[in-house]
Amino acid sequence: MAPPKRLNFGIFMAPFHIAGDNPTLSLQRDLELIEWLDVLGYDEAWIGEHHSLGWEMIASPEIFIATAAERTKHIRLGTGVVSIPYHHPFHVADRLVLLDHLTHGRVMLGVGPGALATDAYMLGIPAVLQRERMNEGLGIIIRLMTEEEPITYKSDWFELNDAQLQLKPYQRPTMPIAIASTLTPSGVTSAGKHGAGVLSMASYAEHGMRAMKDQWTIWNEAAKEAGKPAPDRATWRIVMPFHLADSTEEAIRDIEDGVLAWNQYLSDVLGSPANPSSTSGREVAERLRAYGALIGTPDEAVAGIAKIQEMSGGFGCLLGFAHEWASREKTLRSYELMARYVMPQVQDTVAWIDRSLQYNEDNKDKLMSGAKAAIDKAMAQRSDDKPK
Repeated sequence: MAPPKRLNFGIFMAPFHIAGDNPTLSLQRDLELIEWLDVLGYDEAWIGEHHSLGWEMIASPEIFIATAAERTKHIRLGTGVVSIPYHHPFHVADRLVLLDHLTHGRVMLGVGPGALATDAYMLGIPAVLQRERMNEGLGIIIRLMTEEEPITYKSDWFELNDAQLQLKPYQRPTMPIAIASTLTPSGVTSAGKHGAGVLSMASYAEHGMRAMKDQWTIWNEAAKEAGKPAPDRATWRIVMPFHLADSTEEAIRDIEDGVLAWNQYLSDVLGSPANPSSTSGREVAERLRAYGALIGTPDEAVAGIAKIQEMSGGFGCLLGFAHEWASREKTLRSYELMARYVMPQVQDTVAWIDRSLQYNEDNKDKLMSGAKAAIDKAMAQRSDDKPK
């Protein structure tokens, strides 16, 4: 299958805010960022769900999306992700359908098993059951959104009796659905089973980009086994951190303190094996650059995206891993640099402008000689028309 013709852009907003920052102001910055992305022409924003650890503070992506939708006009808004085992599947389906109508079809459903061990522990959910429950719950959510007949279903963690939604989705048969995937095959396997898209979350990890083609193969095989249509590369979203500036050195210098704090949170608090502990923000930035993160200039970002396309075989949307590594001013400018100088190159929106400019440059002598002849003729005619 050929790669998608137009690469979309967006963000994946966990969000990440350093502990101790004013939480009310942090949430306002998140909303303001999505407003800015809407102005800049970004396509999507995915909003996370977390309940512990202090950094990732949005407890309900649905409430956040409802607020952001009122402040924006075009950008599509997704749950990134709803942790299905934390909720009754009926409530997830009902809330997302309501959002779909309130946004006139701008909502997307992203799901996962739950990322933070503390969340599951507080809710009494055994970690070994989270992926199983996500798959079971998502299957019911899709049925509720798409089937006509009431559903009766009994599980060990939820029950339905002649259940049906009062509304069907605004988008028919349903809204876009995507499943979070890390380096393990479980996420892409689930996507194939349910006919869903994929949010590749660990693309910037050490083995992230190298695993992409394997993920595509597993995704296809799972879809075939489940009797689902072959996956569409347009529904494959790659999550990759970026920070752009006028020079590579400036970009690294901008983020040294912020990326170090972020890495310490992931390594020392979460215990993420993809983010080994470090005492140097520059070392973390260089490591991320080596793994594919787009930290540098717009030209480097264009080249980096081409490399990701080549290694993956093609994908539909690049999602910047939203962060606050740099100052507010530099963060917003980074998103603007991406929109002004990177998106047009990879989306082929300036090729015709360049072609028009090049044609004029190549033919300026011929074109100007004609224009000069027209001016000379007009001047001569004016002279002839003067009273003698």
